[in-house]
Amino acid sequence: MEVKTSLLDNMIGVGDMVLIEPLSEDTFIENLKKRFDHNEIYTYIGSVVISMNPYKSLPIYTAEKVEEYRNRNFYELSPHIYALADEAYRSLREQDKDQCILITGESGAGKTEASKFVMSYVAAVCGKGQEVNKVKEQLLQSNPVLEAFGNAKTVRNDNSSRFGKYMDIEFDFKGDPLGGVISNYLLEKSRVVKQPRGERNFHIFYQLLSGASDDTLKKLKLDRDFSKYNYLSLDSATVNGLDDAASFRTVRNAMQIVGFMEDEVQSILELVAAVLKLGNIEFKPESRCNGFDESRIKDKNDLKEMCELLGIEQSVLERAFSFRTVEAKMEKVSTTLNVAQAYYARDALAKNLYSRLFSWLVNRINESIKAQTKARKKVMGVLDIYGFEIFENGDNSFEQFIINYCNEKLQQIFIELTLREEQEEYVREGIEWTNIEYFNNAIICDLIENNKNGILAMLDEECLRPGTVTDETFLDKLNTVCAEHQHFESRQSKNSKFLTDHSLPHNCFRIQHYAGKVLYRVEGFVDKNNDLLYRDLSQAMYKANHSLIKILFPEGNPAKVNLKRPPTAGFQFRASVGTLMKNLLTKNPNYIRCIKPNDKKAAHIFTDSLVCHQVRYLGLMENVRVRRAGYAFRQAYEPCLERYKMLCKQTWPHWKGPAREGVEVLLKDLQVPAEEFAYGRSKIFIRNPRTLFFLEEKRRQCLEDLAALIQKIYRGWKCRTHFLLLKKSQVVVAAWYRRFAQQKKYQNIRSSALVVQSFIRGWKARKLLRELKHKKRCEEAVTTISAYWHGTQVRREYRKFFRANAGKKIYDFTVQRIMQKYFMGLKKTMPSMSPVDKSWPARPYSFLDGTHQELRRIFHLWRCKKYRSQFTEEKKATYEEKLAASELFKDKKALYPNSVGQPFKGDYVEITKNPKYQKLNSLVEDKVLLADVVSKINRANGKGAPRIFLLTKKSLVLADQKTGQVKASVPLLDLSSVSVSTQSDGFFALKLKEGSTSAAKGDFLLSSDRLIEIITKLHCIGAASADRNQINIDISDEFLVQFKQDKVCVKFIQGTPKNGNGVACKRKNNRLLEVSVPSP
Repeated sequence: MEVKTSLLDNMIGVGDMVLIEPLSEDTFIENLKKRFDHNEIYTYIGSVVISMNPYKSLPIYTAEKVEEYRNRNFYELSPHIYALADEAYRSLREQDKDQCILITGESGAGKTEASKFVMSYVAAVCGKGQEVNKVKEQLLQSNPVLEAFGNAKTVRNDNSSRFGKYMDIEFDFKGDPLGGVISNYLLEKSRVVKQPRGERNFHIFYQLLSGASDDTLKKLKLDRDFSKYNYLSLDSATVNGLDDAASFRTVRNAMQIVGFMEDEVQSILELVAAVLKLGNIEFKPESRCNGFDESRIKDKNDLKEMCELLGIEQSVLERAFSFRTVEAKMEKVSTTLNVAQAYYARDALAKNLYSRLFSWLVNRINESIKAQTKARKKVMGVLDIYGFEIFENGDNSFEQFIINYCNEKLQQIFIELTLREEQEEYVREGIEWTNIEYFNNAIICDLIENNKNGILAMLDEECLRPGTVTDETFLDKLNTVCAEHQHFESRQSKNSKFLTDHSLPHNCFRIQHYAGKVLYRVEGFVDKNNDLLYRDLSQAMYKANHSLIKILFPEGNPAKVNLKRPPTAGFQFRASVGTLMKNLLTKNPNYIRCIKPNDKKAAHIFTDSLVCHQVRYLGLMENVRVRRAGYAFRQAYEPCLERYKMLCKQTWPHWKGPAREGVEVLLKDLQVPAEEFAYGRSKIFIRNPRTLFFLEEKRRQCLEDLAALIQKIYRGWKCRTHFLLLKKSQVVVAAWYRRFAQQKKYQNIRSSALVVQSFIRGWKARKLLRELKHKKRCEEAVTTISAYWHGTQVRREYRKFFRANAGKKIYDFTVQRIMQKYFMGLKKTMPSMSPVDKSWPARPYSFLDGTHQELRRIFHLWRCKKYRSQFTEEKKATYEEKLAASELFKDKKALYPNSVGQPFKGDYVEITKNPKYQKLNSLVEDKVLLADVVSKINRANGKGAPRIFLLTKKSLVLADQKTGQVKASVPLLDLSSVSVSTQSDGFFALKLKEGSTSAAKGDFLLSSDRLIEIITKLHCIGAASADRNQINIDISDEFLVQFKQDKVCVKFIQGTPKNGNGVACKRKNNRLLEVSVPSP
């Protein structure tokens, strides 16, 4: 396939540092700056990619870019991280070579983002399918979870990885992802208990407090206020550009996708909350009688809440913070802890709890994303690990020492693999290999990791030594053992040349790393390497009822007590690094070197000194020198011939023979010195970049000449084409013009003929018209004379009759016109269809007065009929009752006006729906027409008792309001009359017929606010029934009521009752009940 583009096309600066000329540190940094200023953040050193952090979003990671770099040669397009990812993926898929991508650089250089771009590119170009997409999504979603628990805001980076991560992505034979395995290295757990000024704790603490719901925080016994927790720094609690609440939702979603169960997520959050609570536990000193100081917890509330979260007995954990048990063989010794030791124990527990939780998270993610098949798998590893760290103020401690040791090992393997790759390519191409001079940092690695005299070995030995062990004793040991080492410097060593070096403090030592000298302060080396957690705390944690705690602290199991000291942090990390190096040596390496352009985290700023510092400790200049030690540039024969064939007449425009022979002819014709190049089996090797730039310059000049030739030929072709087009157009225009002229001439002749024809036809038509008109006038004249003659004869005959009847006919006609005008005017002025509208048009003539009134009456009856026809039967019955009420009580009862606007509902207690009255409803046979609560008046004291009043077509029933028990049932046939007053009260008396069965207990005196409706319904039932007499309605302010054998007079008076505005009934004597009604 022909290569159409190259890395050298449209190049800003130099795209590959191997080609830079002259090579120096200044030209190297100047080239980086030039490309950075043009948003070219990627540069090559051979197959190594240098990545500059732009601190802004660039449109170079789109789906179109993915397709552009897919299946393309590494040097075919401009430098990009996608080119390296594609090269690694294709080597894995097509050549069956396991790959590893090593991403290094200091904090804030963009390592984490680079690893994301690599993984996203691989996910985009590999296969598709439901299961494959699920695996890809799980691999990608593991990042937010690990970032939340392992990343933090530092002064250099708002999302700094505080742990090293190595992920092996496993593929099948087709190149589709099957799963992955994640390894983590050296989590910075000291950050849990203390953060430098301007930095934060791990993201998850702030995300939990900002993004969790109020209900979740309540369950975790947390508050949103950051200031309430001692482990959270307040000066950088909020970070511009970081939305902790949204990040928390992203983490929860990612954990669900990865495969975490809901109870597991809850357990994880409980442990995070427990760490926050642990930081709030404070101690106070307390003296014992034996003279020893011990510590006591000040406020036990946080301890109590933490124990509730983890399911630990409070007394057990409280004792573990106050006492320490030391076991030796068969003896146990318990000692008290002073305040400083208690705080150390608290912080040690917090660090261990969080670091073990993080390790468990990594293992849990590995369980979810691991490959489900046991078939042979191809592997691509991605290493995202801390870069070389040098703090200028000398605050380099144990963490920086461990990190820099790891980078020394990576540099060692980088040089070895790079040289091995170079040597293999030379052997493969049949070119003689020459040894390359380079700095071998194996001596520095041996200084640190030697099993006998290495710094880590001596640190472990010092930690295990009985007696008083301090950082100073460790430094003394180093001064004794390493004094003569050429890369070790200490002011207290036996080497006299450092005794007067004031840049080297007494409590420090200095190591000359491959990247430069680093000053380490020994303070904290011993404690951090020991990383001790008292056995009492481990056992207390194991006693927790929390399922996850038991997994994190297996050494706390009393049945598995191990008296051996746990391995030190340095020993564990050295073993992990050794395993990592063995793993990397089995894979084909690909390198991404990340550089931070400035410390301000701002775009468009390039700090030369900072970049120079990173270039040095990343060993990039050494990398370029190794790459250039043999041949600086190499290229396959086919693309080389395709690119430069225009420089020789024999190879231009097409070379018929083998590509190698074409290249030989080309270089011979250009007279390139033989020592400047060598022929390999498949590639041409160019020793000096100047030779390559000479070829590029010649190619540029040749392209300009070719461009001029192409322009000349094109312009000649364009002019000839234009002339031929003009000639053809002239012929077409002439033909069309001749056609148009002939058509015009024909149309003129035709129009002239038509004009002549039209004039002749017009003259003939006018002549014929004149003849016809003369003939018609003659015929009409005869008819007119005849008609006039006959009319004269008739008028003479009938003139006497016309004079006799003329007046009557004129009168009838006039009256008819007046009536017609009257009816038409009445039609336009008709009133509305409302029956209550009393308007009517005025009569225009007095003789129409009777007709006018009759029409008004007829119209009113007609619209009333129309209005009534709209009523339903139910509504009609309601209006009939209202009409009956009006006839009975209008102007007779003062209560009546208040009832006019109130509709008659009938059922006011919902007797059919209320379960309380189901039994009462079943006792009533007929349909209930009215159900309401009334008051039955007691003759003894005039007080009322509530009763349910039911009315049917045949009877009325009184029942107890609370129980629904029937108190009285009276057939309507036994009811003779109803008595009411004229006042606004609700009293009415139901008088029974003498001798009837219901009259045994006497009449009923009742009171109700709906008196009008009750009596109206009684009246209507009596009027509608043919088998009973109509009930009489007696309206009077004084009437008699029969109570058993006595008659009592009920008298209504106007006054002000004692209990307010209501009606009051009071017994005056045995024969009189007086009802006081408020004055209107």
